[in-house]
Amino acid sequence: MPQLDQTHDANARSWVGSANGHADFPLQNLPLGVFTPQGGKPRAGTAIGDKVLDLAAVAAAGLLTGDAAPAAEHLGGATLNDLLALGAGPRRALRHRLFALLSDGAKERPQIEAMLHDASAVTLLRPVRVGNFTDFYAGIHHAVNAGKNFRPDNPLLPNYKHIPIAYHGRASSVVVSGTDVRRPLGQRKPPSDDAPSFGPCRNLDFELELGIWIGPGNAQGTPIDIAQADAHIAGYCLLNDWSARDIQGWEYQPLGPFLAKNFASTISPWIVTPEALAPFRVGQAPRPSGDPAPLPYLLAPSDQQEGALDIALDVTLMTPGLAAKGLPAQKIASSNARHLYWTPAQMVAHHTCGGCNLEPGDLFGSGTISTPGPEGLGAMLEITRGGKEPLTLASGETRAFLQDGDEIVFTARATRSGYASIGFGTCSGKILPARG
Repeated sequence: MPQLDQTHDANARSWVGSANGHADFPLQNLPLGVFTPQGGKPRAGTAIGDKVLDLAAVAAAGLLTGDAAPAAEHLGGATLNDLLALGAGPRRALRHRLFALLSDGAKERPQIEAMLHDASAVTLLRPVRVGNFTDFYAGIHHAVNAGKNFRPDNPLLPNYKHIPIAYHGRASSVVVSGTDVRRPLGQRKPPSDDAPSFGPCRNLDFELELGIWIGPGNAQGTPIDIAQADAHIAGYCLLNDWSARDIQGWEYQPLGPFLAKNFASTISPWIVTPEALAPFRVGQAPRPSGDPAPLPYLLAPSDQQEGALDIALDVTLMTPGLAAKGLPAQKIASSNARHLYWTPAQMVAHHTCGGCNLEPGDLFGSGTISTPGPEGLGAMLEITRGGKEPLTLASGETRAFLQDGDEIVFTARATRSGYASIGFGTCSGKILPARG
C-alpha cells in the first residue's frame, strides 16, 4: 500500500501559481499522461495547476536522476506502457523528484519554466496502448437496480456476492475524453415486437465507472496473490462504459454484451497514481449480515482495512435544449467509489486466479458505481427505471435515455480534512447521430 510522505503535505506550495489551491491538479497530485503540444509530437506529461509539464523534456535535460533515472528512460514515447511496467518504486521516485522540481524555491525553476505548456493549448491523448480491457460489475447498488428490471423479486444472481463478475471488453474502442461517440447500429427486439429489427440504438446510456490501470503484469499460469495485488495497480481514471441497452437486451443471452458495449468506452486522460490517492484509502465497507465472506484467495487484512477509495463522483448532462436557453449542464448523479462491493485488489486477484496474464497498460472498469439512494444512480437505466420514469431537465426537456447532441461529463475529486484535494479532470463525450 502507498504510504504518506512529504509529497502529501497540504502546506507545500508550488512556484507554478495556479497549482496552489487547484481543485484537481495541485502539487500533491502530479498525474501522468500523454499530450501533443501545438505543432509537436506526443509527449509524456504531468498536470500541474493549469499547466502541463513536458516530462520528456525534463528527462532530456538530465533533471531526473538517482532513483528517478529508470523512469526517465521511458518518457520519450507516445505511450506510458513501459513506465507503468516499472512498478511502484520508479513511479514513486519520479513523483518525489517532480515534487521537488515544482516546489517553491526549486533552483531548477528557470529550466523547468520553459518546459511548461498552457493546458488549454495542448491536446491530451490516450495515455497508454490498451491491450486488454476488462469490465467488472462491482457496483452492487447498480447490480440490484438493473436486476430489478428483469427479476423484481430476486435482482442479484446467486454468484454475485461470491465472485467479482466481469466480462472481457473491446480495447480498440477505448477513446479519450472529448472524443465524440457515434450512436451504434444493431439488432433490437423490444418485448412488444414479434421479430428483431436493425437500426440505430434507441436506448443509449452512460455508465459511471472508475478505471483501473495495470502496471507490472504476471507470468501466464501464475496467479497474483491478494496480498500483493495492489502492487500491480499503476493508477486510476474515470471511465464511461457507454451502453446500448436495447441492443444489449436482445443479444446478451447467453454470452453477455457484444455490440451493446464494443462501440466506445471513454476514459479521462490523466492517470492518477496510487501514491497521490494514499490519503484517501479507506476500509472496505463491512458486508451486510448474512452476506458470505470472500473466499480466502480474495481476502487479505490489509486490503479490507485500506483497500477501498473515498472518491466523490459526479455526472452532468448538457443537452441542445439546455444550451439553447443558456442554461448550464445539469448534474444528474453524485456517487462515491466507496460503494463498490469488491476492491481493486480483489479484482486483480480474481482476474489472475486461473492463470490469466495481465500486461502493463491493461484497463479494468469497476462497473457502474451507484449509491444506495436515488441521489447517485450511475446510469439512465436506473435514473429513469428503464425509461419508464423520464428525467425532466431545467430546460423542460425530458430524457428516458440519451439523445443525439447530448453530452455526458464525469468529474471526480478526493477530499479529506488536512490534505489537498485530488481531482481527475473530466471524462466527456457528445453523442453523434448513427451513420446510415
